[in-house]
Amino acid sequence: QVQLIESGGGLVQAGDSLRLSCKASGRTSTPYAVGWFRQSPGKGREFVAGISWNGGNSKYAPAVEDRFAISRDNSENTVSLQMNSLKTADTAVYYCAADLSAGKYALPFEYRAWGKGTQVTVSS
Repeated sequence: QVQLIESGGGLVQAGDSLRLSCKASGRTSTPYAVGWFRQSPGKGREFVAGISWNGGNSKYAPAVEDRFAISRDNSENTVSLQMNSLKTADTAVYYCAADLSAGKYALPFEYRAWGKGTQVTVSS
């Protein structure tokens, strides 16, 4: 199994940038794709971005595709989410999750491991 820990959340102003990290441990020798999700109060969890194990494929939610960038460093077992031009609507708890059956090239689809989340608050 893979364990995930998110970090990098905080309180920022609208227009600022923030970089989240998702550190994996455990069975990291098995290729795994990773997705970022977020959940704000009163709303369901929504997909933000995903990346394949080899980093060659990525996907974004329309609301963030021109502002956020997902990347990974497999030597550090870390997946990052660079968030630019933040809006108050981006305020949420951000989670990373791993698909352990995606192989090396596919985007994540079935998420079997989840982190506990990191809070991002964007003030106006």
